[in-house]
Amino acid sequence: MSITLVNPAGLPEIPAYRQVSIATGSKLVFIAGQVAWAADGATVGEGDLAAQVEQCYLNIGTALAGAGATFDDVAKMTVYVVDWTPDKLALFLEGVDRAAAKLGGTPVPPGTLIGVAALDVPEHLVEVEATAVID
Repeated sequence: MSITLVNPAGLPEIPAYRQVSIATGSKLVFIAGQVAWAADGATVGEGDLAAQVEQCYLNIGTALAGAGATFDDVAKMTVYVVDWTPDKLALFLEGVDRAAAKLGGTPVPPGTLIGVAALDVPEHLVEVEATAVID
């Protein structure tokens, strides 16, 4: 495995992710921001943040597989959420948990969550991008 996830002493332990990833692989995989589109381009879960988060993470999983990688290879994720407020955290985590159940593991690489005014189309509530490192 080319990624080691750690929480160094002196930084808080956050259950949703690790603070640091140490990459030792030789190939970088950059995955474009994934929105809640099904394979046919239809929006999944219109108006449902948890459903859209789930679909975004499943799309990341599909993109990773296409590159010969898994979530174990992800060094960093960035999440953009429309009109983010802390009260949306439970729905966000529900979506991550639902995706994790389907993917067979909880993705916990370092991550950044950024609140934004809007995304590419009004139906999209969340977009997720990832960077992976593989041998």
